[in-house]
Amino acid sequence: MKTKLVKVSDLKLGSVIANDIKANTQYPIIYKNTKITREHLPVLKAFQISQVTIISSPLGSNKIENEDDGLIPIEQENIIDSASIMPFERKYIDVVNKIKKEFINWESGSKVNITKVRTYILPLIDLVLENRDKIFTLNEFSTSEDYIYHHSVAISLICAVIAQKMGYSKGDILQIAIAGAVADCGMAKINKKIREKTGPLTEYEFKEIQEHPYYSLQMINSITILKQEMKIAVYQHHERLDGSGYPRGEKGSKISIFSHIIAVADVFHAMTCERIYQSKESPFKVLEMIRETEFGKFNIQVVQALMTCVTDLPLGSKVELSNGLEASIIFTNKTSPTRPVIKVVESNEIIDLSKYRNIYIERLILER
Repeated sequence: MKTKLVKVSDLKLGSVIANDIKANTQYPIIYKNTKITREHLPVLKAFQISQVTIISSPLGSNKIENEDDGLIPIEQENIIDSASIMPFERKYIDVVNKIKKEFINWESGSKVNITKVRTYILPLIDLVLENRDKIFTLNEFSTSEDYIYHHSVAISLICAVIAQKMGYSKGDILQIAIAGAVADCGMAKINKKIREKTGPLTEYEFKEIQEHPYYSLQMINSITILKQEMKIAVYQHHERLDGSGYPRGEKGSKISIFSHIIAVADVFHAMTCERIYQSKESPFKVLEMIRETEFGKFNIQVVQALMTCVTDLPLGSKVELSNGLEASIIFTNKTSPTRPVIKVVESNEIIDLSKYRNIYIERLILER
């Protein structure tokens, strides 16, 4: 294998790194055999890497081809504007309002119209599967007054992303997403005063809340286009591996993998949102809490699938830190994805968040 040393300023997209590139971090900032993309450039610049060793004759599969040498010079790369005609937030709010109308109908005794729910949700599912980082901003749209409607839509979208990350087929992804959307439809049968109570629930009220998975199953049981395993997932989505969940206190292998997908999506969104009795919380901090303090309650594969969505965030992604400063992600810590290496916008200071536990990412800043 032939290699050559090149200046970063002469580096071309599609070049393959010959050796691990190391800096003052726990792991290499770019690994051997990595194909250079535009996302790697701010990393090299941030760590003041002026030269890198590349494979001089990369295989065709590692090239981004053009008419000259098969590699695209960095300065000639075309930037594609992928901004949608209608902002995601507006589409999301529109779907929440439609689900709210359906929920009010369920309160009045109407049957679940799964065709309507499916029609409302599908366009959003397609959007988040293409842009998985959207799931880290859903809590910003939710309000305490309309939380239950936001929650139904958000669970659906997060379920879709988790299922995609776990390698399920498009058909199963859509099935679990629809199941997630109606997982809490049974809450329509719970007294509104109990649902919206600001103080502690009485033992009777808590037991009534714990009945909602059963009510949900009753409401969807006759729907033929929803697979039986998805109906079971709806019924079991508050069960936990250690037997601490409800309604039956099932444990271990008695809880289906699809139940765990809805469970993780449910808890993740619930813990991040402003509610009547809690303030909004950082999605990144909540992920750490799920992995650390809730260990043993959820299927680890499902939790890991959600965690890897953080590692998928493009380098250069803008974030707001818990101390109020804005920064950009310049390197992802594979073993601690919620704590990447960041560069503070104001000072250009580089901070490895895995070494500073008192600072965390408060929120992801996306282009609207």
